[in-house]
Amino acid sequence: MQQYKIVGESVVRTDSLAKVTGEALYTADLKLPKMLVAKVLRSPLPHARILHIDTSRA
Repeated sequence: MQQYKIVGESVVRTDSLAKVTGEALYTADLKLPKMLVAKVLRSPLPHARILHIDTSRA
C-alpha cells in the first residue's frame, strides 16, 4: 500500500489564491472563435403549445 502517497494526507492547493481572488478560469469563462450559444426556452404552462417565439433579439 506504499504506492499511494496522497490518500489520507493533506495536500497543498496551488489554485486557492486564484479561486478566492476571482482570477481562476473555468470552462464557462472560455470564449472560442465562432462559438455558438444556445438557450432552452420552456413554456411556463404545462401541456401548452408554443405558438410563436420572438427571435428578433437573437
